[in-house]
Amino acid sequence: MDRTKALPGFGGPAASTEAPLEMLAACHGRVQKQCETLERLPPHVAGHGADEPARQAATAVMRYFDTAAVDHHADEEENLFPELSQVSQGEDKAPGLAALIQVLCAEHRQLEARWQVLRGALAALAAGDASRLSPSLVSDFVGAYRRHIDCEERVLLPLAQRVLDGASLHRVGEAMRERRGIPPVR
Repeated sequence: MDRTKALPGFGGPAASTEAPLEMLAACHGRVQKQCETLERLPPHVAGHGADEPARQAATAVMRYFDTAAVDHHADEEENLFPELSQVSQGEDKAPGLAALIQVLCAEHRQLEARWQVLRGALAALAAGDASRLSPSLVSDFVGAYRRHIDCEERVLLPLAQRVLDGASLHRVGEAMRERRGIPPVR
């Protein structure tokens, strides 16, 4: 397969706000696809410079992390984490939940800071300057995101599946829908 044709990196599994935990997991899959695109960029740029596929890929990755990834962090911090905290308050349903939430929020801030640095290099690439994009910049961001996703997939989402009831999940899904401007399901 010609890897340069796959650079713009769209696609990923679709999920509905009617099943918010599945939608969060599907978002992780889309983040992984964007990370794969990012990993292909430095070797591509080394061989081809800031050609059209590289510029398109940089633009697509920026679009994703500037919008969908921001919504994903808000889904968790503004909706999922408070629902989890509310449900487990006063009960021993989720020992260590407060510490987990604190770690995940701190990781979100670290990912956002790493993104701003990488975004600058991608914006330069999208404008035709490949000099700022380095393999270490990409691997730092991708590695941090993959570790974060691994924790959410292994710990957070199974915990949420175990302790959240239908009403809690409905509230999370409603908020996700509103955040994205999706009309309510009738």
